[in-house]
Amino acid sequence: MEFRCFHGPDLRTAKVLQERTLYLSICGRVQGVGFRDAMSREAERLGITGWVRNRADGKVEAVVQGSAAAVQALLAWSRLGPPAARVERVDCGPPGPEHARSYARFERWPSA
Repeated sequence: MEFRCFHGPDLRTAKVLQERTLYLSICGRVQGVGFRDAMSREAERLGITGWVRNRADGKVEAVVQGSAAAVQALLAWSRLGPPAARVERVDCGPPGPEHARSYARFERWPSA
């Protein structure tokens, strides 16, 4: 994906154009191992906003939003997770319309 940056008086527009939002579905032994807490800490360290939650099917899902480099770094981290996790697969793509918005911080959401 190519990002365009416009130099001009409206820096908010440039920031929005540089931001990337990605939906993650993480499969494996990812519940009961501190995955959500560890992901929250890593997201905050990287300046990522969005959310993470457990799913009833045993997966962890997240929407992550930030600079392309930060989102890529969190995606790489999610393929490993915390030490007790055993990640088998991470599926990613654009978020659904219900989650395609701007986030102010990174949150842990209730299980779905």
